[in-house]
Amino acid sequence: MRLLARHGLGGFGNCGEGLAIQLTRGRRRVLWIAHESAPKNVTAVDVTDPRKPALIVQMDLPHDRMRSNSLDLVGDLLVVAYQTQAPGLQPAGFEIFDVADPARPRPIAFFDASGPASRGVHHLWFVDGAYVHMSAGAADFVPRNPRDDQCYRIVDVRRPTRPVEAGRWWLPGTRQGDAEPPPPRHPRFDSGFRAHNTNVYPRRPDRAYVGYLDGGAVILDIADMARPRLVARWDYQPPFPGFCHTVLPLFERGLLVVSDESVRDAAVDWPKLVWILDVREEGKPVPIATCPLPPPAAFAKRGGRFGAHNLHENRPAPGAWSSETVIVGTFFNGGVRAFDLANPFRPQEIAWAVPPAPRGSPAKAIQLNDVFVDERGVVYTVDRLAGGLYVYELRL
Repeated sequence: MRLLARHGLGGFGNCGEGLAIQLTRGRRRVLWIAHESAPKNVTAVDVTDPRKPALIVQMDLPHDRMRSNSLDLVGDLLVVAYQTQAPGLQPAGFEIFDVADPARPRPIAFFDASGPASRGVHHLWFVDGAYVHMSAGAADFVPRNPRDDQCYRIVDVRRPTRPVEAGRWWLPGTRQGDAEPPPPRHPRFDSGFRAHNTNVYPRRPDRAYVGYLDGGAVILDIADMARPRLVARWDYQPPFPGFCHTVLPLFERGLLVVSDESVRDAAVDWPKLVWILDVREEGKPVPIATCPLPPPAAFAKRGGRFGAHNLHENRPAPGAWSSETVIVGTFFNGGVRAFDLANPFRPQEIAWAVPPAPRGSPAKAIQLNDVFVDERGVVYTVDRLAGGLYVYELRL
């Protein structure tokens, strides 16, 4: 990949896992960026010319014991996730902004997901203008284990000023009062049984594809949103070290791409991989390959985390690139990497970029956290700690 530009975001380069492109009425292209930690809420960058990104606006969080790790956008409606550092704090939920003028985001509604056992919303998905799908706590959701505090929740935002819950699902046995026994904990890396990415695509609106951390990859039937129903669960951890993050369907090919998340420095929790699953029989996912990565010996000691994390998720939205054969993902100090799945049994790495360590990074290495590819083949990727935004050209 060829570097086009880098932007330090005014010194607040600690970026989360929320990237979305807005195509404005004035024909500008605006990249919205969530932040992994305080003090900033979201940042908007003009990337109309990807070689000259320009800061438009940065918003501050209400206080430092929270973060806006995730966001999504449809038209001029921006939805931002709020997660607190500890249960019981506020604001915890998501806020909806009108960003018709990107320089002046206007708050129009707040959905409260706070509660005695809730930290609010960690990650959300909003692509159809009607429903927000999210990993979140709730006032009336009390987990048996505090690490299991996020379930899958669906919120109806067809009336944006009055969001209301439409349904929810959690892994049976993880909530207090469940008739089912609690699932056994991971013996080495107990990250918890909770929802993370909650993807729903308009071409298959009756399915939710959920990464459920130590619960594995989940497919839900949400034709009746009030009563989501389990279709399939690929449970592979243990023996693998947990934290299923993203479940990306490739509809035309009968495949799922599933990413783990590395959560320990120095590759202590290796292997954290990108998996290819055959789901021609939807109820029986079968792993057939993993994407090739450089050996941990080459990256583990560079600093910070090394292993899989976020994927470009083929968002069905104007300005987004979509592919059934090329997958792009971030790997912390392993940079951003693209893989060709023309032969799904043998994925091939075809492009990569590993920026140098950002100045002032406590990891002393790049920690690329999220990635978004636009329809021009421009790759936007962000550093988790200090580096800000990197813009690349993807040549295929």
